[in-house]
Amino acid sequence: MSEILDSGSAPFNGTDSRVNPHPAVTLYTRLRKSPYFWKSREHGVAAYSVYNHTYHPRHYGDPVGEYWSLLNDVTLWDVGVERQLQISGPQAFDFTNMLTPRDLTKCAVGQCKYAFITAADGGIINDPIILRVEENKFWLSLADSDVHLWAMGLAHAGGWDVTVEEVDVAPVQVQGPKAKGLMSDLFGPQILDMPYYYMQHHTLNGMDVVVSRTGYTGEIGYEIYLYNATQNAGRLWDTVWEAGQPHDLRVIGPCHIRRIEAGMLAYGCDITLNTNPLEVGYDYNWMVDLDQKADFVGKEALGRIREKGIDRLLVGVDIDGEPLGSYNDGSMIEPFPVSVGGGAHIGEVTSACNSPRLERNIGLAMVPFDLSEEGTSLSIHTPEGIRNGTVVQKPFFDPSKETPKD
Repeated sequence: MSEILDSGSAPFNGTDSRVNPHPAVTLYTRLRKSPYFWKSREHGVAAYSVYNHTYHPRHYGDPVGEYWSLLNDVTLWDVGVERQLQISGPQAFDFTNMLTPRDLTKCAVGQCKYAFITAADGGIINDPIILRVEENKFWLSLADSDVHLWAMGLAHAGGWDVTVEEVDVAPVQVQGPKAKGLMSDLFGPQILDMPYYYMQHHTLNGMDVVVSRTGYTGEIGYEIYLYNATQNAGRLWDTVWEAGQPHDLRVIGPCHIRRIEAGMLAYGCDITLNTNPLEVGYDYNWMVDLDQKADFVGKEALGRIREKGIDRLLVGVDIDGEPLGSYNDGSMIEPFPVSVGGGAHIGEVTSACNSPRLERNIGLAMVPFDLSEEGTSLSIHTPEGIRNGTVVQKPFFDPSKETPKD
């Protein structure tokens, strides 16, 4: 085995106890860059991950400080990794409606919907925000999986009269209680009249954008989707940054502490192709609409699952012991196995962190359905040892989600 050197000169390898705790992620040409890559980098990115084959800033050195800025002020996020898959053409509505269990007849032009893209067995392929930009033009603001190839294959195999393409549109997020003041300065006070999960077309400093009242935080927030992003990303970033100075704007990475508090799901850990919407707590008729007239991929399978009932469920858990990390700081490399009384593993904690506001460790866990009742005691197997866990209500904070609707 070849040796690898850490920041000192001592060699280590896979059998040596001196494992490098912070290995680097190499920056090179093979992986894509967000249109905002160089601008967000100027703010001191401390760690990247890879999302949609693209480098994504995870934090800027102080995830807990970033969390408090999100809760108290306003924050700017480089989320250009949310690739925009555009579906357009004469059959765009019917085709997009076929991809998701949500009934898109209830999505007006200018409205947005959080939705699942499902496979034939009901498994979750992706969980994008769907924006109905025009009558027959949709954007799927993608989570971390290759829906582009999936949609192209379905369109080709089914002979659909649609165009499926990734377009040169990239969003940034503006999130936090001072977001309204900043957005009003940028777009005028009329922006504040936009309802939750709706969108508007605007021009900002000569650039065409779409603004949506959405975000991955559970806080007041907006996303600004920039047309011609590869050309205009720097100008948009500088425009927002300069306008944000009177509002204490801070550039941060995706705040996983806050999204776990809000019970929001992260693709690749809480939800995957091996989970279905009912197992992850979305057994709502509005999310999985089996009564709609239209067919959709996975409809038959999800009908059988609902009729039979699920065997497991994603729940909230409190976890005893010393404070965990912020999740996106490298403190949770693998899911935490779950058992009862330290016995055989029967589930796993998929995301966990310490919540500074709640002053306790919280997480999301997939467990057998008969162990999903609130108050159930679990054993959580962390790298530091077994901890006691308790099934609790999720979301952990603001369960009715009144804050982002304010």
